[in-house]
Amino acid sequence: MSTNVYMEALSPTMEEGRVVKWHKRDGDPVKVGETLAEVETDKAVMDLVARADGVLRQVAAAEGQTVAVGSVVAVIAAPGEAVGAAPAAAAPVASSGSGKRETLKDSLTVAGNVATVTTPAPVAVVPLPATAPADATLVKASPLARRMAKEAGVDLKLVAGSGPGGRVVKKDLERTPSQGTPVASPPGAAVPSTVARVPFPERSGAPYDDIPLTQIRKTIAKRLATSLGPIPHFFLTTEVDMERASEARDALNKQLGDQGKVSFNDIIIKATAHALTKHPACNAWFQDDHIRYWHEVHIGMAVAVEDGLITPVIRNADLKSLADIGREAKELAERARNRRLQPSEYTGATFSVSNLGMFDIDQFTAVINPPEAGIIAVGSMVQKAVVVDGQVTARRRMRITMSCDHRVIDGATGAAFLKTLKQMLENPLAMLL
Repeated sequence: MSTNVYMEALSPTMEEGRVVKWHKRDGDPVKVGETLAEVETDKAVMDLVARADGVLRQVAAAEGQTVAVGSVVAVIAAPGEAVGAAPAAAAPVASSGSGKRETLKDSLTVAGNVATVTTPAPVAVVPLPATAPADATLVKASPLARRMAKEAGVDLKLVAGSGPGGRVVKKDLERTPSQGTPVASPPGAAVPSTVARVPFPERSGAPYDDIPLTQIRKTIAKRLATSLGPIPHFFLTTEVDMERASEARDALNKQLGDQGKVSFNDIIIKATAHALTKHPACNAWFQDDHIRYWHEVHIGMAVAVEDGLITPVIRNADLKSLADIGREAKELAERARNRRLQPSEYTGATFSVSNLGMFDIDQFTAVINPPEAGIIAVGSMVQKAVVVDGQVTARRRMRITMSCDHRVIDGATGAAFLKTLKQMLENPLAMLL
């Protein structure tokens, strides 16, 4: 008996998905758990996996097509089974300016990863080229590992997988010599600060070009509409002397050597987490009829990605060492830029940090990410002439602006938190108290 392949809800907030690439083609044999396609969700690129053994038939969504969650995108049939009419599916999501989209007109129920559709309307099948898959697709490997292997010229058949069921994962490629340049960056290498930009179409002589919104840009638009409008923001700014923090960072990196590097952002995340433990009123979520005060500190770290941004979460940041925060922040940022974060890695933050200092921005205000009640915006660190003990001297200074949800945080509450954060950054030993 054939099994429908549905566009699954691969993230908690996903409403539609765009098929990036089919790993299996019409007529290919598939097994439970194998990756059928890569799907761009509202946050990342995720795997759509097979829920049954058999042969993939009647692929009904082309690469690049966006369809609603619950739509039928293919069928898995038994070998030799005669498959009837094309699978019923939702029409592609409309890209018109009206913001409306065509969806299933009849009932749709999604429970976990299984969707049930009743009396849907049929849709035409979009055939894909019946090209033979590469040999590497016969090896169990994560999408990131496949991409790394392709870029480095490594045959996945020669790599021993350490993941579940022998699956080849990123770390297996990092310790595998490539046929060209190394796959992995050397330990302690800095995360690139440049931001990939969305390719624009060549100018055709028209006065403008309309570029459809990507899934992540749609989500950003929705989130901003639920933040700046309903949330009563107010802002607090302070200037921090970063001399001692800079000296502490230099000493730590010298001691760590090849084991990794600690960035200023890592120090800010650590100090923010400690300050939140002393000011739990700022470590909170606003809910419809109550305020949730968290006893754990999970810091969202804003990362610029192609065509948007995302906030990976460093969980229990107050309990982790600077070295651990540095390694985790680098790994999460890399996965975010490769669109490979899992939903559990970008949800659940209790407070966020946004840093544009590397872009030479002196000061800015950040938008609160609901349901969080606060976020700090970190500017660049610059040499300034200041008076110390009656003498004018050059000191490294940095501005921090805190955005507060006035429904949760009052002015004095936010100011007290910023004062503590400033004290910890100006005297890093205070984080040990």
